[in-house]
Amino acid sequence: MKTLAAQVITPEDLLKHWQGHRALTRRVIELFPDKDFFEFSIGGMRPFSKLADELLAIGAPALKGIVNRNIQPYTEGSEKLIFKAQYLEKWDEATAEINENWQKLTIEDFNETFNLFGQYEFPIIHNILYFIDNEVHHRGQGYVYLRALGIEPPFFWER
Repeated sequence: MKTLAAQVITPEDLLKHWQGHRALTRRVIELFPDKDFFEFSIGGMRPFSKLADELLAIGAPALKGIVNRNIQPYTEGSEKLIFKAQYLEKWDEATAEINENWQKLTIEDFNETFNLFGQYEFPIIHNILYFIDNEVHHRGQGYVYLRALGIEPPFFWER
């Protein structure tokens, strides 16, 4: 018989937290001028479109892999998006896919170990927290870019 660790946050609240971050990142994408979304960088960092490619390659595909216990290698940018509107469309599709796959997780799943992308063998809850942390990290880079472009980013707490 499996025992569960003490629960601090419900799966529903964790999803709401994650999707709040995703909604904020979407707003950051929207604020970028089209050209700068693909070209602007500071100090050798990737343009925000490349950061968005990474986020799109992690969230929905990784959660789908977790739910299906299907270990797939990490692949980024296999679909060449050339317009910011395409990113927003893919972002919305990924959001719906995350919501759909989230419903397939059980409370027991969160403590199960999963080898994410065949590289990161951790409990599923740690993988999900990584998805959120990674997005916050890259969104922070986007905030720096927007400020450098003279654009006021959204308040980080408006999720």
